[in-house]
Amino acid sequence: MYGGKINTLVVKVGSSTLTHENGKLNFRNMELISRVICDIANTGVRVVLVSSGAQAAGMGALGLAEKPTEVKMKQAAAAVGQVALMYTYDKLFSEYGRSIGQILLNRADVDNSAHRANLVSTFEALLELGVVPIVNENDSVTIDELIIGDNDTLSAVVAELVRADALVMLTDIGGLYTANPHTDPSARLIPVVADIDAVENLAGGAGSNRGTGGMATKLAAARLACAQGIDTIVASGADPSVLYDVVEGRPVGTLFVAPHCLNTASTDVCDNTQEEQERTEIL
Repeated sequence: MYGGKINTLVVKVGSSTLTHENGKLNFRNMELISRVICDIANTGVRVVLVSSGAQAAGMGALGLAEKPTEVKMKQAAAAVGQVALMYTYDKLFSEYGRSIGQILLNRADVDNSAHRANLVSTFEALLELGVVPIVNENDSVTIDELIIGDNDTLSAVVAELVRADALVMLTDIGGLYTANPHTDPSARLIPVVADIDAVENLAGGAGSNRGTGGMATKLAAARLACAQGIDTIVASGADPSVLYDVVEGRPVGTLFVAPHCLNTASTDVCDNTQEEQERTEIL
């Protein structure tokens, strides 16, 4: 991917980046993310944002100290939080002259061929119009049989639907490390992964109290996206300007390299570029 042009980019932002520890929305981070995405879109790159945070924002709005365990309470929190989330995004994106569109979906929308075709057409229309689609799972009504599960997986599904050139997952850690950097000072960042199987054992458990996933779900999402020829990057959401590095071809976080020949929307050749090969570790 590095050195190749990105025409369509999917960005996934986790709850830990979008909210504070108490569940209230982190306006500073949301403003930075919105501004950077608008600026990138102004260069002609089509951007789709997969945003977590609805349930976490609902927890904050409802004064819930812990993540709900009852399904009805989870769905109530998501319903309340989704309103706050989209209201804030609309306000922020409009300040930078960009319209947004909300897409809430579940597994039935992806698995059903007619629904999927309509979904693809909607994405395409929004992107042609210069709108930034903001995607989340339809948590307030989705039943267990129809859940996609987590927004890392959802972002990989969306990347395939819009035939993205790259998927970036912004999280509370700078990428994939040889050990947990929060507890092991000797942990080092793995800049490039060519074989996800080789690093599967490095994935930890679940993420924060406000999120639904951890590195394990990001590896699973990277596997899904890479199987479709979509390069995937896991990077820190603390500084959303890393998205500039991605679109401008500079190394950031951990790059999971995909066989580019699988992505017919990409203009890259099937083989990895020389720069990627030089940076790729044995992992």
